[in-house]
Amino acid sequence: MRSIVLVAALGLIPACAPQIPESGAGFDTSFDQALERDAAIAGARTGGAVPPPKVISQEPLEAASALAVSSESASQTAGATQVASAEAAVARASVSHTDTATQTADDLARETAEALKAASANSGVAPLQASPSNPAPALVGVASLSDENDFQAVSSRESIESDAARIAKNKQSYQSVAATAVPERPSDTGPNLVDYALGTSNTLGVRSYPRTGLNLKARAERNCAKYLSADLAQTAFLSRGGPQRDRLGLDPDGDGFACGWDPRPFRQAVKS
Repeated sequence: MRSIVLVAALGLIPACAPQIPESGAGFDTSFDQALERDAAIAGARTGGAVPPPKVISQEPLEAASALAVSSESASQTAGATQVASAEAAVARASVSHTDTATQTADDLARETAEALKAASANSGVAPLQASPSNPAPALVGVASLSDENDFQAVSSRESIESDAARIAKNKQSYQSVAATAVPERPSDTGPNLVDYALGTSNTLGVRSYPRTGLNLKARAERNCAKYLSADLAQTAFLSRGGPQRDRLGLDPDGDGFACGWDPRPFRQAVKS
């Protein structure tokens, strides 16, 4: 029983709901009628007569040729106006030209004199006017490429006899320089590091001479710092009794080379 009552209630609900009118009912959706409606609304608001929207001017458009002719006529008119203005300006200038003729001649004479003075200061050489019609400038003092490797060019101007004459001429200009003995090295210049390197065969870092004392390595580092290069240290070492003696403390390992001086570059140069 309850089910029957519930179904009946659900059926009555759509009947009681208000009917929603169709949105498009009663309206004309055509474009022309919409324009007429808008025009009527605008006329009612302004209170004046508004022309119907369908009214279109029936006046024909001018042809493109007519527009071009009118534009050309306007241009000619503007050009004629400009020409007339220019002629008027020339006329005014001609009136004042008579009064200033003398002054213009003086100005031209002064400018001409200044130009001649500038040309003379420039060694009388006029400035070069650049133009495609100008001839190529002449090259002065520029050596041309040699054609000594061109057989045809050389054979056209040289012969066996001319070559022999040229060789004989070159031989006459030869100068023979006689060889002279190599000057001897002075004996008072100190030890010769090259002679010492080539005259020894001991290996770098291998003891060849006895060394005694305490802290020899620290002493050598301190004393070697007094010399700007290993060559200077080796020279001083040899001049003070080295390599047998090390009075300056520059050779702690006793290999005969002070402060890391290396004889191997000298030895290798002789071998190669």
